Amino acid sequence: MSKTEIARLQAYLRATFGNTNLHVHARASKDDSVEVTLGEEFIGVIFKDEEDGETSYAFQMAILDIDLPQIAG
Repeated sequence: MSKTEIARLQAYLRATFGNTNLHVHARASKDDSVEVTLGEEFIGVIFKDEEDGETSYAFQMAILDIDLPQIAG
């Protein structure tokens, strides 16, 4: 992805989640996706899809069971 696309995605995520600690980084040897970090922690990948003249982006974030809080009940 271009630097402009990366900057736009980062601005969107920061505004949407109200968090300036979100960062979007280019991936080595991949031009169809970028990495998303929260501070220093990797949290997911955004994939770019171009189809029928339209562009969309899909944010994929894995959540490990061990990271979920325990809830009584």
